[in-house]
Order: sequence, then C-alpha cells, then structure tokens
Amino acid sequence: MRPLVILLHGTRFDARAWDGYADLLDADVRALDLPGHGVRAGQPWTTDAALAVIDDEVATVAPETPVVLVGHSLGGFVATAWAQRHPDALTGLVLVGAMADPSRHRILTRLYTDFARLLPVVGPQRMASVANTVLRAMGLPRNALPDATGYAVAPDAWGSVVTEAGCHQLTGVSSPVWLVAGALDQLAIDTRRYARACQDARVVVVRLATHLLPFTHRRQLADVIAEASGRGAPTA
Repeated sequence: MRPLVILLHGTRFDARAWDGYADLLDADVRALDLPGHGVRAGQPWTTDAALAVIDDEVATVAPETPVVLVGHSLGGFVATAWAQRHPDALTGLVLVGAMADPSRHRILTRLYTDFARLLPVVGPQRMASVANTVLRAMGLPRNALPDATGYAVAPDAWGSVVTEAGCHQLTGVSSPVWLVAGALDQLAIDTRRYARACQDARVVVVRLATHLLPFTHRRQLADVIAEASGRGAPTA
C-alpha cells in the first residue's frame, strides 16, 4: 500500500516550504499548514490545534495505510508531540533540526523567546524583512523566503515548545525515528540525547548543512524520507 507522508514546516514558513518533495518521493505526499501559517493564517496557536491538523489528515486514509510524519524545526517539535500521543500509529518519524531540549539550554532558549518578544514592537513586516536578509545570507533561495504571515503566532508557538518539548516525548514511540541534522544546525544540539530516548533511532548528519537543510539539501532529505516510508525514490 502506498504510504502517506505528512510534511510539517518550521516557524514562519508554510506548506510551500516542501514544494518539490512530492516529485522526489513514491508516496502520497501532503504538506500541511500549521495554525497561523499559510491557509490557516489568523488561526490562534495551541499545541492541541496543531496536533488536530495532523489528526484530520490521518483520518482521511484507511487505518492500515503506512504513515510517515516529517517535521522541520517547529514542525518537528509538533511531530514529536503527536508521536507521543500516538506511539504506535506511525511507520516512521523523521525529525529535522528539532532535537534541542529547551530545559537544558537557557541561552539558546532566551534567544528565541527574546526574538518573539520583539515581534509586537518591531511588527511582522519589518521583522520579516530583517529575518529574510539573514535567511538569504544562509543560502535560502529568494523564492523560498517566508512572508510575514506566520510571525503573529510565533510567540505562542515557541512558548509551547519551550514549556513542552524534550526527548522524554519519544520514549514510548515504537516506530523508527530518523534524527536528521545539518552539521551546523543549532537546534540539533541534543541529538545524542534524543537518540538515547528512542527505541529505534537512526541519526543522519548532513555535512555543511545548516538549519535550512530541507531547502538546501532536498535530495538527501528526500532519500531519508523514502527510507522511512519503505519506498525508494521514484525513477527519473
């Protein structure tokens, strides 16, 4: 049976962050917008609302359909929370740049929470302009730059990660868990701890990649997702 691959974007981005992945995978690929992003702009952020987005998508396929959940950054923390609530539901879980335990890194956590506090002062449009300058310097193509839409829910989204996230969420997950990180990714700082928490961890480190790995190393990540779904990449 053809697997369902659900893709979850990071903060500020939306489902368009995964453009092109459907062509790289032999699966039913569905990129979703989390609350406050993309087609769900204006919706408030809560963890339950984010998990409900996944619930609704999984409910559209037959119960025996293999499901692979893939999340980048914020999407990875959401994917981890969903797997914690449904420990036996997945064929595979792929976390990309979402292996940092906020309780262990006060300085890193402060960096994100302080950024969130600036948003109401600076404003989403101006913040997007400044942040996108940094993203371009890190190698993100111009056509992949996010707009200001997702900034409105960033404080609540990051607040939920800070208070809820941690490797403890993976201890009961029965499926294999792929922990994918760029070698230069700050949010992969606790990859080893996350691996120890998993029943079956597969660590993949991509040389020279940053936190923007899903944009800059599409083929490498698609190969990991194909492995998680038990399907090879489609032939050219």
